[in-house]
Amino acid sequence: MDSVQSPDWPVAPQGALAANSATARYGGSAPVPPSVGRATPPPPRPAASPYHSPTTGTPPRTAPPIPVKILIAGGFGVGKTTTVASISEIDPLTTEAEMTIAGIGVDDPGQRFDKTTTTVAMDFGCVTIDRSLKLYLFGTPGQARFGFMWDDLARGALGALVVVDSARLDDCYPAIDFFERAALPFVVGVNAFDGRLAHDLGAIRWALAIGEHVPLVQFDARDRLSVRDALLVVLDRALDRATRDKRA
Repeated sequence: MDSVQSPDWPVAPQGALAANSATARYGGSAPVPPSVGRATPPPPRPAASPYHSPTTGTPPRTAPPIPVKILIAGGFGVGKTTTVASISEIDPLTTEAEMTIAGIGVDDPGQRFDKTTTTVAMDFGCVTIDRSLKLYLFGTPGQARFGFMWDDLARGALGALVVVDSARLDDCYPAIDFFERAALPFVVGVNAFDGRLAHDLGAIRWALAIGEHVPLVQFDARDRLSVRDALLVVLDRALDRATRDKRA
């Protein structure tokens, strides 16, 4: 098939692409002809950091906080659910069930006759310590019949706060034995019901038969700042254990 050619624009000979260009038609300096063959690829761009913006003037992205799992453990009715609820920055997840007459003689709330519910699975809450650290709190059930859940809840935890009622020290023995066998750093927090203790801290340490290396603190499960201070002791204990393990 014959090609149609413009009478004004001469046909460029084979290989002379510039002859049919706008410069050849209308005058002006001749452009540099394009190179023949594969073009040279541009230099690779540096990989963008997930924490630093390559654009000038844009604030750098901060790293997400490190998640730390902490257990809130202890006997029945010692204040574990209250501890989690006092400090959690979200609405705590609770698994409270109404106590029934079937629990009479089994679940002993001590002098807290107003207690009508009990944790049947776990409590969950979280609190951000600073930009680099966020605590995830898991409250364990206190009844012995739910003890099978403790192994699962303790998996991945860095430390524990064992909540104690000074008027019922015998209820916290199983929790202390559990964490000693698991070799998990723990702190004993004596909950001051009505702002007072049934025994002083020295007598409580002797009764629990815990060494001086286990911190023993007094706190109020209803007070957010008091709970915070107790959890910071747990973090310090866990950090000390991690430092010693790294040196070993």
